Amino acid sequence: MAEPLDHEACMRMALDLARQAGLHGDIPVGAVVIHQGKVIAMACNRREADQDPTAHAEILALRDAAKALGRRRLSDCILYVTLEPCPMCAGAMVMSSLGRCYFAARDERQGCAESIYALTQDPAFFHRLPCVGGLLEDEARELLRNFFEQKRTHKGEPS
Repeated sequence: MAEPLDHEACMRMALDLARQAGLHGDIPVGAVVIHQGKVIAMACNRREADQDPTAHAEILALRDAAKALGRRRLSDCILYVTLEPCPMCAGAMVMSSLGRCYFAARDERQGCAESIYALTQDPAFFHRLPCVGGLLEDEARELLRNFFEQKRTHKGEPS
């Protein structure tokens, strides 16, 4: 699998997408999929914008990557995401046979790449994939902190 030259640049793209999610009221999470050193898919959370509980950045990016490649197996792809994947997204990563995942902020409440559970490494599943956390974690965590702080500050105010 060809690794991109600059992991931080890929995560910065994901952070830019996360900021877009926050602008339309979604939790600021962004995801980028790389194949052979090139961006083939990118997305941000759209659960609120689309009123779709499955519209997580990772799911949307994996769907677009599969369409771009014309196949469901993404074993030669790398996902960069700003927040540790939840159970649904970690499961989608396993089921797509994703090659690798880098994430920024750890999710101590729902993270299923290492924090709460390492679903991506569970031997019960046919496919396991390496996940590396902490890439630009402080920036991602600050983005999330600001989003939720603003939500609490404006709670009850008309939109």
